[in-house]
Amino acid sequence: MVTSMVILALSVQHVVIVLVILLLLFGGKKIPELMRGMGSGIKEFKDAVKEDDKKPSDHTHTDAKS
Repeated sequence: MVTSMVILALSVQHVVIVLVILLLLFGGKKIPELMRGMGSGIKEFKDAVKEDDKKPSDHTHTDAKS
């Protein structure tokens, strides 16, 4: 709930200011490399989550011994 309020609080001017600061800090050549690395990291994370969902969980099939 708090995250959605924070996202809504950002205006176009805030985003532009952040982008200008990133451009000044990293330069025009470094930003595509950073975004490419971030994209591949997100893809690896999603693949790992999908792979984990395919594995059967030991916690879901427990034998009740009474």
